[in-house]
Amino acid sequence: MGPADYTIGWICAIQTEYVAARQFLDEEHDSEYVSQNDGNAYTLGRIGKHNIAIAVLPHREYGTDSAASVARDMVHSFPNIKLGLMVGVGGGAPSAKHDIRLGDIVVSSPRDNRGGVLQYDFGETIQEQSFQQTRFLNQPLTALRTALTKLMADYETDGHSLDQMIGDVLDRKRRLQSKYKRPEPSTDVLYQSEIVHPSNGLLPSSSDCTKFCANDAASLVVRKERSEDEDNPAIHYGLIASGNHLMEDALIRDSLIKEHDVLCFEMEAAGLMNRFPCLVIRGICDYSDSHNNKEWQGYAAMVAAAYAKDLLLRVSAARVTCERPIQEILGNA
Repeated sequence: MGPADYTIGWICAIQTEYVAARQFLDEEHDSEYVSQNDGNAYTLGRIGKHNIAIAVLPHREYGTDSAASVARDMVHSFPNIKLGLMVGVGGGAPSAKHDIRLGDIVVSSPRDNRGGVLQYDFGETIQEQSFQQTRFLNQPLTALRTALTKLMADYETDGHSLDQMIGDVLDRKRRLQSKYKRPEPSTDVLYQSEIVHPSNGLLPSSSDCTKFCANDAASLVVRKERSEDEDNPAIHYGLIASGNHLMEDALIRDSLIKEHDVLCFEMEAAGLMNRFPCLVIRGICDYSDSHNNKEWQGYAAMVAAAYAKDLLLRVSAARVTCERPIQEILGNA
């Protein structure tokens, strides 16, 4: 097995996502095939009929520039990479139109002949600051979009078994259970947009939100429980907003929802889409507001990785063979 045998590139931003991704490989390979100047850490393996290279951003390096650097090195070390995935956690953008909850999945989906990722930027991430849209980014290659259509149809007909897939992983790796299992539903709290988590140092962390910010019922958005006929976690397809700052402002979040029907916020995809065309898959770990905490991060990473595997199992190996390597596509762009 050599570097040219790997055709799927899977990029994670943080260690939690990397740990989750590795659990869904059907087999793991030796990871010695790396170019001399490649600074990435890799796990290599197989899912179904596809050989996968999984890379993670350097520790505590976030944002579009770091993601672009990882993608650049990946296609140099593995020149036959043809399809790309960016898989991990993101902040949800709930609205009356889209009932997005913690643990749900958002998948970038092109529409109106535009890619499924909106790059934006804004100044300080404090309440009432304005943002500036920059551009819509390239969409993933045909083989991934075709598999996505099939997966959507399968889920609509029969539902999904993502929690069963995660349960199987946690049964095998019991030490992961405390961090990666699904938290209690009572910890999924959505605050009214004008309610801001105190930033004056009086609270030790946003994990204390339910004690201090939720003591008034009027501060909360009331949502009904999902029925047995509804998917839980639910999968949402649409526009993902990507920028170099963590979205922690509910008012800016809401303005982007209103203007562009955004479903999710994250910090890396904008650095990839025109350098490493990929599908972006995000498990929702917070609501892109000042109340975020890490309680749902492990499960969100795990459910996004489970979805990515289920998608890859529907990608035709013959269709991947027909695709041109990403490095070749970008070299001729």
